[in-house]
Amino acid sequence: MPKRLGFTCGPEELRGLAQAALERSRRGGASGCDCDVSEGYGLTVTVRKGKPDVIEHNRDRSIGVSVYLGERPKARRGHASTSDFSAAALEQTVDAALAIARHTAQDDCAGLPEPGELARELPDLDLFHPWQLGTEEAIDLAKRCEAAAFAVSRMIRNSEGATVSAQHSQFVFANSLGFVGGFPGSRHYLSCSVIAEDRGLMQRDDWHSASRVPEKLAEPRALGRYAAERALARLNARKIPTCQAPVLFEAPVAIGLLGHFVSAVNGGNLYRKTSFLPDSLGKKVFSPRVRIEERPLERQAMASGAFDEEGVATRNRAIVRDGVVEGYFLGSYSARKLGMKSTGSAGGHHNLVVQPGKLDFRGMLREMGRGLLVTELLGQGVNMVTGDYSRGAAGYWVEGGEIRYPVEEITIAGNLKDMFLGIAAVGSDIIVRSGRSCGSILVGNMTIAGD
Repeated sequence: MPKRLGFTCGPEELRGLAQAALERSRRGGASGCDCDVSEGYGLTVTVRKGKPDVIEHNRDRSIGVSVYLGERPKARRGHASTSDFSAAALEQTVDAALAIARHTAQDDCAGLPEPGELARELPDLDLFHPWQLGTEEAIDLAKRCEAAAFAVSRMIRNSEGATVSAQHSQFVFANSLGFVGGFPGSRHYLSCSVIAEDRGLMQRDDWHSASRVPEKLAEPRALGRYAAERALARLNARKIPTCQAPVLFEAPVAIGLLGHFVSAVNGGNLYRKTSFLPDSLGKKVFSPRVRIEERPLERQAMASGAFDEEGVATRNRAIVRDGVVEGYFLGSYSARKLGMKSTGSAGGHHNLVVQPGKLDFRGMLREMGRGLLVTELLGQGVNMVTGDYSRGAAGYWVEGGEIRYPVEEITIAGNLKDMFLGIAAVGSDIIVRSGRSCGSILVGNMTIAGD
C-alpha cells in the first residue's frame, strides 16, 4: 500500500516480515507457525457543545507469532507479539513464542488448520476506501452534526458529543502450510448523543452511522436531527404496571438478540458446555419465520473476508433455515474439540443477515397491536448457560398499533429459548451494526415488570 495513503509499510514489506517469522520459527524447531503482521492509522474527533473535546490521532502496528512444537495429539503452542518491526525484535518475538511453547502443556487439539480448508481464491472485496480527513474538517463535520441536533428544539439542553472517526488498516497473514493473504481495509464512523430536558427531567438518546466508504455515511445534519428527535420522544416517560404482553425489539436492540444466539452456537461455548443451546445442530431453535445467513463475500461490507484468522476459507451459508439451526461458528481448535470441521469462523462471524419479513416498522407496530416497543436495554442480565433473560428496558407503550407514550424503569424477562421460538415476525426495517443485519423483531409474549 503506497505510503502516501498513510501507511509506513507496503504490502510486500509486511509479507517479508511474516515470511521471516516463519523461517525463524522453522529454524528454531517449530513443526508449524503462523504470523499476522498489521498496521493501522486514523483520526477521531469529538465535539461537545460546539467545542472540540477529543482529538485523537492513532497509529498502531503489531506482529503476532504462534508456533507449535510437535504434532497432534502432542502439540504445544506458544504465542508472542510485538509492535516493533525491526529484525531484532522479530527474532526475539519468535524466540519468545518458542520458549513459551516449550513450557506449555500438550494439547491434542492444538495446531494449524487442515491444509485442505485453507482459502485458495482471494477475491478483491473492495474493503479499502481511505478518507483523507483533516482535523479541522473533522471538527467541522462534528460541529454541524451536533448543531443540527440543538436546532431541533430548545429542550435539547446538553450533549454527550458528536464524533467523527476515520480508520485505516492493512495486514498480511501467513502460515507454514504455504498460505499467505491479506488486504487493506477502512472503517469510518459518525455518531451523535444528546440530552433533552423538560421540567427538570432528562432523557438521552443517540444515533450513529458506520461504513467502509465515507460517502455512504449518513449526512451529518440529518443524523444529528434524528438523534435529537429520539431524545425528545423519550421525555415524560411513565412507569407501567407489571404485565404479560408482546414485545417489539427495535432493530438496533434486536441485533443484540442475534448476538446472544451467536454466542450460544460459538464453538468455545459449546465445547466448554457454557451454552444454553448444546447439540442444537439440526434442531428447531427459532420460529419457522426465522432465517439467518452468513455472507462473508459481500463487497464493501463491514465483516467481509475471504478467509478467517487462520487462513481457512469462508463461504456463504445458512446458519438458520425455517427456524432450524444448520451451522455453528467454529475455528479449527473448537472444531476438533467437537469432532467437527472448521466453519471459517476463527476470530468471529462474517456478515450475518436475518432475512427480513414483509412488514415495515409501522406494520410491525400494527402487527403487535398492544404491547411494548423496546428501544434501549440496560444491564447484563443474560445467563448463557440457562438462557434466562432479564434486562432493564426503556421504550414506548403501544395501543391499537400506535405508539402512545414513552415508558421507563421497567424490566423485561423470559428465557431466550422461549423467546426465539416465540418470534412472531421480523421487520423489513433493516439496520446494520457490527457485521449483523436485522430488522425489528416481535416476540409474542414476555413478562414486563413495572410498578
